[in-house]
Amino acid sequence: MFLHRVVGLSIVVGFVFSLTDALRAADPPQPMPDSPLDIKAVRAFPELKFSRPVLLTNAGDGSNRIFVAQQQGKIFVFPNKPDVEEPDLFMDWEKKTIYKNEEFEEGVLGIAFHPKFKSNGEFFLYYTEVPHISVISRFKVSKDDPNKADPASEEQILRIPQPYWNHNGGTICFGPDGYLYIGLGDGGAGNDPHKNAQNPKTMLGKILRIDVDHKDEGKKYAVPKDNPWVGQAGAATEAFAMGIRNTWRMSFDRKTGTLWQADVGQDFWEEINLITKGGNYGWNLREGMHKFKEGSDAKPELIEPIWEYHHTIGKSITGGVVYRGKKVPELEGCYLYGDFVSGKLWALKYDEKARKVAANYLLQGDNLPVMTYGEDEAGEVYFTTPFGQIFTFAKAK
Repeated sequence: MFLHRVVGLSIVVGFVFSLTDALRAADPPQPMPDSPLDIKAVRAFPELKFSRPVLLTNAGDGSNRIFVAQQQGKIFVFPNKPDVEEPDLFMDWEKKTIYKNEEFEEGVLGIAFHPKFKSNGEFFLYYTEVPHISVISRFKVSKDDPNKADPASEEQILRIPQPYWNHNGGTICFGPDGYLYIGLGDGGAGNDPHKNAQNPKTMLGKILRIDVDHKDEGKKYAVPKDNPWVGQAGAATEAFAMGIRNTWRMSFDRKTGTLWQADVGQDFWEEINLITKGGNYGWNLREGMHKFKEGSDAKPELIEPIWEYHHTIGKSITGGVVYRGKKVPELEGCYLYGDFVSGKLWALKYDEKARKVAANYLLQGDNLPVMTYGEDEAGEVYFTTPFGQIFTFAKAK
């Protein structure tokens, strides 16, 4: 998660860099200079303010409502109107999840509405329980009030023990194929001490893909038969991709179906990946396009990120949504992302056919630490800050 940086600082205190580390930290290459774009961040819903708004999304049911989740456990819903004054409480999950100021990568971290939510009323929640257990649960909306969830409807479909409190990932989202994708971190601490990301036998350090509409024997879900590690003895067959440090966040391009993922770095590099089935994205053999430790760059199949930036630019990436709205045509097809520490905002233009970045645009903002990005039903993009505000984008005047 974005706030891993505090943990990273505590880990590196007293650490003496090796010569290799010093060399890869110095004079970082800049593959393409940022181009300024005449687009700025502006307040959306100025009357609303939340506590640690870690997620913003919509139900995809034609209601045009927006849902915001607070990390401590409360989930709110409100009409998509600029002058809305107060949200409704959709669900209060504070007593069921765990959040501590000193262990700030737990809590409610993800929500995904079923593609058929309008007819079946199902949505899914990613949250953490004590002691360090990641839970994916199915819920249903109240039969009497569309702005209220039914907390008693919970069905826990997946429980994943975590060795530490940090690097939980937290994004859950449905793909164009109707399956639920789950972004998990490597389990936490620093350096991936348990080597989870490169171990096919564990779900940690992976992006999972499961079928929530069917059930395999002994499971509350089914594993898609074309998942890449199906049939491999001892493998976590739920995995779709591996070599992940800490996904914050991932999303599908609603036009192309491409899965974009922002992976938070550790020592020097933040990265953006395009996730493909069976892909190995390198952690902890590599950080970005660079060897993580001497002698660790041994696997030829590692997939490099399409974009990276050094910690002289920013220290904790927050992804990210490809813009497919109508209000700001200059952003069409751009992947919007930011950095939680530096407060910079960017729009990355990527040519999928040529497989290369065409431009990286710097957007105008007042050093805004981005907690999360999200879309409304029309494809307009918003982001939240730890100060409780919601922002969107507009042409600068």
